[in-house]
Amino acid sequence: MTDTDEHRKRFLAGRTGSRLRGLLLGMALGETVGTARGKLPDQGPLRAGVCTQLACFTTEGTIRALVRGNHKGICHAPSVMWHAYCRWAAMQDIERDLMEGRWGGFGQTWPDGWLAQVPVLGERRGSAPATVAALSRVEQGTYDRPATESSGWHALGRTLPTAALTALGFPGPIVSTEVAALTHGSVEAQSATAHAVVLLRQCLEGSRIEDSLRTGLADLRTNERAAGGLEQGRLDAALQAAADHPADATRLAALAPDLTAVSALLGGLYVAASLPGRTQVEAALHFASLSPAGPSVACVTGALLGAAHGVEALPVDLVSRHELAWVLDTLARDLVTQVQDSPSGSEYVEGWDPHWWGRYPGW
Repeated sequence: MTDTDEHRKRFLAGRTGSRLRGLLLGMALGETVGTARGKLPDQGPLRAGVCTQLACFTTEGTIRALVRGNHKGICHAPSVMWHAYCRWAAMQDIERDLMEGRWGGFGQTWPDGWLAQVPVLGERRGSAPATVAALSRVEQGTYDRPATESSGWHALGRTLPTAALTALGFPGPIVSTEVAALTHGSVEAQSATAHAVVLLRQCLEGSRIEDSLRTGLADLRTNERAAGGLEQGRLDAALQAAADHPADATRLAALAPDLTAVSALLGGLYVAASLPGRTQVEAALHFASLSPAGPSVACVTGALLGAAHGVEALPVDLVSRHELAWVLDTLARDLVTQVQDSPSGSEYVEGWDPHWWGRYPGW
């Protein structure tokens, strides 16, 4: 390998890490700005939203699924995700006795892993009725046996981190619709989630965000996983509206009138395409927050722009004040490390980090 090849390899690895960190932190900032309807306090910590809390466990569950796959040779990733959400529920004191009865009988401390030691994740940061209803059943929802019929946006928002796997070169990406179906039975919500993940993957891998979004929409036309309840024409129309009438509040309200997964996707796509510039991230989040579906639209907007531009493009004053910034940044870095270097080793290869399994137990 020449010096030029080595520098390019390092550049691409660094860019991937930056963009994944941008995705997670942009998503979190979006929910926070959207919940505040753009009226953030001038100083002090910025509170995370409940969807951001759940997305932390999605990311941790992704790492733990990869660890399990390496050590056991087989893994049903959505089931590992379900276990992750159950840890969140126990920390929130939601059916804790039921959860401990299901998961705590394996001769070890539960909830386990380092994320369960983060106090903020045990504090209430909004409502997630469909997720709580599904978790209260203990048994996870599936396509055939939905836990709820909800079409709410949390199905999409908490699943966004799974877009990272393909961009990191992992050959078997987690099926985003299965992860959404754990708690939300609406076909439209599951389809919108798959669409969002495909678009995010393109933003993580591409150059200009406008090109990435167009490429993503082209991919969706032949992507079976994203087929279902959301018509492709609605996404195409949202992107065209951004080109013809950018940052129009009336059009945004029509695209995203409620807190459903479909509104989150259509609104987030419209805002990100309307204000795509690297220096426009904060303005885009503020504009998204003023829509009827402010938290969800701003969340998707932040994820798309953060993934396209990288963490360095996010407003430093907001990131530095967000109460889960360190947690999200650590999770993003650890996901990259797990995919690229497998610190705990595998069934046949000894790992180089003796503490990794304790941080991310493979179950």
